[in-house]
Amino acid sequence: MTSSVPSPTRIRIGSAPDSWGVWFPDDPLQVPWERFLDEVSEAGYEWIELGPYGYLPTDPARLADETGRRGLSVSAGTVFTGLHHGPEVWERTWEHVADIAALTRAMGAEHLVVIPSFWRDDKTGEVLEDRTLTAGQWRDLTTQTERLAREVRERYGLRIAVHPHADTHVDTEENVSRFLDATDPALVSLCLDTGHYAYCGGDSVKLIETYGERIGYLHLKQVDPVVLADVVANEVPFGPAVARGVMCEPPGGVPPLEPVLDAARALGTDLFAIVEQDMYPCPPDKPLPVARRTRDFLRNCGPARPWSL
Repeated sequence: MTSSVPSPTRIRIGSAPDSWGVWFPDDPLQVPWERFLDEVSEAGYEWIELGPYGYLPTDPARLADETGRRGLSVSAGTVFTGLHHGPEVWERTWEHVADIAALTRAMGAEHLVVIPSFWRDDKTGEVLEDRTLTAGQWRDLTTQTERLAREVRERYGLRIAVHPHADTHVDTEENVSRFLDATDPALVSLCLDTGHYAYCGGDSVKLIETYGERIGYLHLKQVDPVVLADVVANEVPFGPAVARGVMCEPPGGVPPLEPVLDAARALGTDLFAIVEQDMYPCPPDKPLPVARRTRDFLRNCGPARPWSL
C-alpha cells in the first residue's frame, strides 16, 4: 500500500563567502579563503557556495580536499551576465560561465546562480547604462537566458537560478514578474534573495505563493528598513548602501524569515537556503560570531523547524 502522505520538504541551510565580506576573487579587504572555510565550518554549516570565481581554489581536486576535510559541500556556483546585450555578448559570456559551471559540476553541485549585470557600478556608483530596458533588450534578456539554461544543462547537467538583484534590471516585483512570465519554467528557475527583493520593494512570501513552481533556490538575508529608507531617498548605489549596513543580521530586519521559510516549505520541494549577509567591507573578526548567531536563529525559526542544519 502506498502512503498518501507526502515526504517532508528538506530545506538545506548553508552560508557563502558573501557572509564573510567576500565580493571579489582577490581583495586586500577580504579574509583569506582558508579562514573562510575554517570559520564557516566552525559556525556549523555544511553547505557553501563557490563565491566569486578564483576566491576559492579552482582546481577541483584541491577544492574537494579542502572542503571535504572540513565537512563542507558545495551547493552552487555563481555567474554574472549581461545577456540583455544580445547574441553579440554570447561568446564572452560563455567563456566566463564555462569555467565556473565546470567547477560547480566537479564539486557535485547542481545549481548555477545567474546574476544579471549591474546598470551602475557597485563600488563607485558610476552609471553604466540606462536602468530601464527597452522591449528589444527584454527579448534579448529572456531568449539568451533560456539559451544559457539549455547550454548549461546539456553540457554540465546544471540548472540555472536567476537572482533578482539590486541595481540590476531584474529587481522589482514588476520586473521579476515580467522576466518569469517571459521565460520557460522548464528551463529557468529563480534564486529568490529575500534581502534583495525587500530592498527593491518586493514581498518574498507573495512571490513564493504566486510563482512557487519557479522558486529553485533561496538566499536568506534581511534589510534594515531605516537604512533602506535613506538609501532609497538619496539614490545610494548598492555597494555604498551595504557599507552603510543596509543588509543586517537576522532577526533585526525585514522580511521576517519564518513566514518565508514556511511558504517555501509549503511548496513541497527540496530547496537550498543559503545565508548571504552582504558585508563588504567588514572587519575580519565580525563574520564568525554573526554566522553562529544566524545559524542558531534559523535552527529555531518556526515551531516545526523543517530545515536541515
